[in-house]
Amino acid sequence: MTASGAKSMAEHNHNHNSRPEPGVLFVPLLLTALMTLVEFVGGILSGSLSLIGDAGHMLTDTMALALSYFALRLSKRPADAKRTYGFHRTEILVSLLNGLTLIVISGYIFYEAYRRFFAPPQIKAPLMLSVAIIGLVVNIIGMSILRKSSQGNLNIRAAFLHVLGDALSSIGVIVAGIIIFFTKFYLVDPIVAILIGGIILRGAVALVTESSNILLEAVPRHLSMDDIVEELKKIPGVKELHDFHLWTITSGIYALSGHLVIEDQMVSKSDQILKDANAVLQEKFGITHTTLQMECSACGQYPVCHLGD
Repeated sequence: MTASGAKSMAEHNHNHNSRPEPGVLFVPLLLTALMTLVEFVGGILSGSLSLIGDAGHMLTDTMALALSYFALRLSKRPADAKRTYGFHRTEILVSLLNGLTLIVISGYIFYEAYRRFFAPPQIKAPLMLSVAIIGLVVNIIGMSILRKSSQGNLNIRAAFLHVLGDALSSIGVIVAGIIIFFTKFYLVDPIVAILIGGIILRGAVALVTESSNILLEAVPRHLSMDDIVEELKKIPGVKELHDFHLWTITSGIYALSGHLVIEDQMVSKSDQILKDANAVLQEKFGITHTTLQMECSACGQYPVCHLGD
């Protein structure tokens, strides 16, 4: 006979109110959408292919921010009988999609840069610079709004990387515009574009890797199973541990299941072991969703378990 430490869904009272609200994405989404239109019109009027390309970049980012916004709204929906963890994983799916989109964007930038080495575009530098500076200001505002929330949420981080990519693009366009204005050296445009693409690609690969690890239910990279087992073994009454699994539900929410082999003792004492184990997991490792099953080491020696006699 085993004593199960599994807590029912009704007994869970985890506080997820610290998760970012969808509104944190609304202003950056609105600003990016407006700036996309401004850059597109500015690119046509100035004849700047780089501005039109950057407008296309921002259009993709607008769609990515919209996906992140609706994913965050959806993740706020409560759990139900069919989705006991709620809709938290939608954030990770969107983060993965955003990361893949960023990789495609960086590939497009590399392609355009390669093409422009052979056919540098003629650009009206003054108008190009004016639009790019406005774009940079807009992106800085968006980044300042997203920066704090991006540190603890993968979905917000994906949105932050998109806005960062826009800001870098704007800086590149400004630098290229200044050089072109004074020197007419048009090859600076593809050179800057390659640098921007490399930075975007690096962040995208990291985003895809982390999102994939969460979907594969890998151990969170900042946690160590050995450290967790070592701490749990310090609890009085715990002899061994096995069949442990640790994974991430979504950014900042971690789950663990496993078996604790305990000494032969009264059931009331085993309940205290469960409480101590949950306290260690939550306070030292931030793991709030736990399913722990306890086994008495003496149970295998008798036809009937004497736990609690």
